[in-house]
Amino acid sequence: MVSKKQLSEKETTELLDILQQRFEKNTNRHPQIDWSTIESKLKENPIKLWSLNEMEISGGEPDVVDYDKKSDEYVFFDCSPESPKGRRSFCYDRKALDSRKENKPQNDVLTVAKEMGVDILDETQYRFLQTLGEFDLKTSSWIKTPKEIRALGGALFCDRRYDTVFVYHNGANSYYAARAFRGVLKV
Repeated sequence: MVSKKQLSEKETTELLDILQQRFEKNTNRHPQIDWSTIESKLKENPIKLWSLNEMEISGGEPDVVDYDKKSDEYVFFDCSPESPKGRRSFCYDRKALDSRKENKPQNDVLTVAKEMGVDILDETQYRFLQTLGEFDLKTSSWIKTPKEIRALGGALFCDRRYDTVFVYHNGANSYYAARAFRGVLKV
């Protein structure tokens, strides 16, 4: 029997095929990185593979965007053109969700990210993603918010408009049908 956070052999094969096709289609995101090395690392890390599958099934279209030489890890970001559909309409964190008295969203970003085994992008990572293409032209994505801002009730999100990346703020308890979060996973 396959554990909750492990894919079956069939699911593993299907996901690796999807990831390889996306990798080969978007070589500009990862020049000079070899797929076979990534595939080997993924096969050795079934929990990380499960997390990538969670990114995939929620609409994130994960792809390799970098290689961290220090830690010998490949960095995956959600690279869907718009913020992932399966993660929209969430407020920022559990405290924000609990503070809502009515019209509560289904969940919150930080809880869902933790359940998926990923982190959410910070501002630097989000801006780096935007150097690899044009993302969030019609949607927006929550980003990791500094503690000082969160302590005052706020949270940050980004999008791309007018060929420019913008960082905005909202109450952490707000949620919108066109706002989700983008995950980052190191393997």
